[in-house]
Amino acid sequence: MNRREFVKYASAITILLSNGKILRAGELNAGQWEKGTVKLRFVIASDGHYGQKDTDYEKYFETLVTRINEEHAKNPFAFCMINGDIIHDDKQYFPAAKKALDKLELKYYVSQGNHDHATPEEWESTWKMPLNLQFVIKENSFIIATTSNETGAYLCPDVQWIKARLEEHKRQKNVFIFLHINPGKQTKYGVDCPELFEVFAKHKNIRAVFNGHDHDEEGIKMKNKLPFIFDAHFGGNWGTAYRGFRVVELMKDNSIATYIMNPIEKINEANFKVNGQWSMVNGQSTSFS
Repeated sequence: MNRREFVKYASAITILLSNGKILRAGELNAGQWEKGTVKLRFVIASDGHYGQKDTDYEKYFETLVTRINEEHAKNPFAFCMINGDIIHDDKQYFPAAKKALDKLELKYYVSQGNHDHATPEEWESTWKMPLNLQFVIKENSFIIATTSNETGAYLCPDVQWIKARLEEHKRQKNVFIFLHINPGKQTKYGVDCPELFEVFAKHKNIRAVFNGHDHDEEGIKMKNKLPFIFDAHFGGNWGTAYRGFRVVELMKDNSIATYIMNPIEKINEANFKVNGQWSMVNGQSTSFS
């Protein structure tokens, strides 16, 4: 966030400092804020449902791509994550959806949702990446895993694969995980994956799990001190009144700031500290410890 944005949003943002003190950003001056420079910034969107009948899916994709590109031009993102349900059931729409997303002016990754009916081979042929993948940006690791299949089943991710990846990245400072379907049965359409949580519990460097799927979920839910972060939807015919995307900013002190663009203005801002405390402002405002 630059100085101009700080002045605009200071009254709404809550900051958790490294010493555990909680401040409103308005209690800081812009110079103090800038000391917490962002070291990594990425964007997440899910549930575009390209091809869904009686929806303006082409416009939804166009709006998403345009707004992300505009934000990227002002303050670059490291990457964009499209977290599942890219299309709506019919695999004939994959090429058109990819063509629309290829207009993003930054690297993007995709995960499979329950409406993305494709075999592993079809998926890789379309997106040029496997269903389960990982990548690293300096001291931060990112893990993407499918929670569905060609039939659209609601599934737990491959626990053994994730276990191996987490072990591989156990010395990384931060790990971020992307799963389309919530694995903690925290939502109406989530699934229950107790074995996965046993694995998660052994890796304290997991900072957050990002979920899509539930179009009406736009906040943060905690389970076993791990935040599960939702981003509503950018397409489809149900969910929050807006269609938007989520921005995540990792600060130099390793705290996290995140908010949703709806898609024009910031809402549901939250800040997360290494000690596991969340402070949220705007929208669904909740505090966790």
